[in-house]
Amino acid sequence: MNIRFPRGPKRRSRQVALIVGVVTLVGAGGWFAGTQMQSPADALAAHQPPKAGPVTVAVARQKLTANVVTQGSVEFGASKSISLSGPVGSASSSKEDISTPLVTRAPKEGAVLTEGSVLMQVSGRPVFVLRGSVPMYRTLGPGVSGDDVEQLQSALRRLGHDPGGVTGHYGQGTATAVTQWYEGKGFQAQKPTADDQTQLGDLEKGVTDAQLALLQAQNGGDGGGKGDGGAATPSSPAATPSSSDAEHNLGLKSAQEQLQQANQALSSFKAAYGTKVPAGEVVFLPDLPVRVGKVKVHLGDNPAGAVATVTSSDVVVQAVVPGTDGALLHKGMPARIETTDGKHVTGELAQVGGSGATGDGGKDGTDGGQETDSGSGDPSAPVQLVISVSEPGALKNQAGTTVKVTVDLGSSKGAVLVVPLAAVHTTADGKAGVRVQRDGKVVDVPVKVGLSAAGQVEVTPDGSTLAEGDQVVVGQ
Repeated sequence: MNIRFPRGPKRRSRQVALIVGVVTLVGAGGWFAGTQMQSPADALAAHQPPKAGPVTVAVARQKLTANVVTQGSVEFGASKSISLSGPVGSASSSKEDISTPLVTRAPKEGAVLTEGSVLMQVSGRPVFVLRGSVPMYRTLGPGVSGDDVEQLQSALRRLGHDPGGVTGHYGQGTATAVTQWYEGKGFQAQKPTADDQTQLGDLEKGVTDAQLALLQAQNGGDGGGKGDGGAATPSSPAATPSSSDAEHNLGLKSAQEQLQQANQALSSFKAAYGTKVPAGEVVFLPDLPVRVGKVKVHLGDNPAGAVATVTSSDVVVQAVVPGTDGALLHKGMPARIETTDGKHVTGELAQVGGSGATGDGGKDGTDGGQETDSGSGDPSAPVQLVISVSEPGALKNQAGTTVKVTVDLGSSKGAVLVVPLAAVHTTADGKAGVRVQRDGKVVDVPVKVGLSAAGQVEVTPDGSTLAEGDQVVVGQ
């Protein structure tokens, strides 16, 4: 394409102006491009990090609360396995009466047992629960004495049946109270069996027979060795002991001994004859009420071995904290418990360290009286907590669920100056201090440290000034 310029003076002016404009435009573009270009050295210098300086955080003023927070599990108290100490009822020697004891009513999982409750039934006979520390290890009946009898009498009295005294000796008053107790629960107390009655009859017959034998022995010697006048003279043969007299005396002595033995046997049997409590019909537990945990027998089973586990009916929360946190806790401290749906209940540390009480897992609980003790001697080892809950509230029927546990260690008196724990350092002489950035310089400020929580610590300036908003150094 050809550009045509006008002819004459005007044409030359326009040509000059156009050329000057083009040159100016090209020059401006070159200048702009030059300003945007960097040498490799300039580019490297532009990407160097700024000179390192201290990392600071402002001093804050707030109320500080220290606590230990962990997750816990809702459980019932310590688990204990229970079994029957012997047979229910009284075994009979008659072959037609011999049968295998079978569960006719099994324990009910979750049932709460109080004193006098029926745990289960075996062959139609009840198995009662009573409070006592001595296990039921034998049949209790007339003539028996011991601590187990005493705690049975105490239980009968608590149930409203007077045994005639808490003496530790099972007498007629105890037998009467046992009869009333069973009947009040809809059962018959264990009366003497047919075998017992037969044995009593045999012993009574033995006494009668011994009495007759003695009478015959006594009568058999009448007139023996006497003369017509009845009285023997010194010159008569009767004055000298004969062999028949010796035999008579021996027979009389033997009859007397047999009667004595028969009476002793009858008296001994009668002392134990009457209403009894079979060994398998009572389970003594140290603390009541309890809750039935796992049921280990079912209808038709032979109740040999463990029949169930029971736990305390009290709700507890079990948790584990690191050893460093456990060292700050002790028995009796209050705890806040929060459920997953935001409900709250309060509790108290019943145990810190040790094996602790467990739910239905099968471990036996401890007395909970010890202080912090992880059990391994390692201060960093986990520490188990048991939190008792007197008013379960939202935790009722929540066994096995997870909850949040918060134990408050203490709080400051109002708002105090706080800094991050990382801001506090210890000098060579063992004093605490913080470094404060002021006017472009970093100065040391001695402080006294107080309560710490959640990575923050209370500080009080010691002979210097420190105010809210001051920048303390936490890193470089």
